[in-house]
Amino acid sequence: MRVIYRLNNIKAGPSAVVSMGVFDGVHRAHRRILNAAVKKARLAGVKSIAVTFWPHPQKEKTLYSLQHRLNLIASLGIDICLVLRFNKALSLMSAERFVSDILVKRLRARYIYVGEDFRFGYQAKGDAGFLLRLSKGYGFKVRLFKTIKQGRLRISSTVIRRFIFDGELKKAASLLGAPVSVLGTVVKGDSVAKALGFPTANIDPHHEVTPPSGVYAVSAVLGDKRFYAICYIGTRPTVIKGRRLSHKKNIEVFIFNFGRSIYGKTLLVEFVKKIREEKRFSSAADLVAQIKKDILRSKRILSLH
Repeated sequence: MRVIYRLNNIKAGPSAVVSMGVFDGVHRAHRRILNAAVKKARLAGVKSIAVTFWPHPQKEKTLYSLQHRLNLIASLGIDICLVLRFNKALSLMSAERFVSDILVKRLRARYIYVGEDFRFGYQAKGDAGFLLRLSKGYGFKVRLFKTIKQGRLRISSTVIRRFIFDGELKKAASLLGAPVSVLGTVVKGDSVAKALGFPTANIDPHHEVTPPSGVYAVSAVLGDKRFYAICYIGTRPTVIKGRRLSHKKNIEVFIFNFGRSIYGKTLLVEFVKKIREEKRFSSAADLVAQIKKDILRSKRILSLH
């Protein structure tokens, strides 16, 4: 997938199928729109273009970082993703100018795919009805996608975000259509876990919503390789060698049967199941004994998963 950050770099061709949205989390409702756009573009022999916005127009804490979002959009087969920086100039652009200058002139949209509740343009005056009214004059067709519900629950990034904050990862995953995950860079830690016999990859998340503190069975994805692992999230309350190790929230991943140095690499952590809550131990020996139990339990969970 080609990612474009500047409108001047757009070369969409004679026409395109354009899907629009924040696509935060790329959940099931988003996937439905994007998959349909890819299918239509291939049938029509044109490019599929996804238009997304960064940072979040509603100033929400993002479910997934921009890079995480782009990785997921790319996995669905979109040809081009246009990332529009949501700044003051874009927020003041009228809805009609957005259609005429960006969708029609730049992207040459033949078809526009959006969710029925999508809004754009100054004061969010552009909506589904607005697109339909302009479609005849500008020569494009609009396909609207209704809100998807699971039971009585509307599938939305806001609902998923709340589930993750509350530790309801199974519910969040059912709405995402994929495991809850965190993308981050592996950074240097204080090497205490390594001294205990469990060298961990310390993750600096890319501005993402993270699950609550605790120990989790996870899959760790590095490049195109997937590994079984265990993940700890928390403030490490156990006192080791007479000192409290950290006052901030840490994300540490111990990858099973893995001995490579991966500092600076990007790691995707997919959460399978929570094993236990964070706990303070009276000694390093007690902590080590519990970690061994956690690893055995994690391996059993992951082998079944």
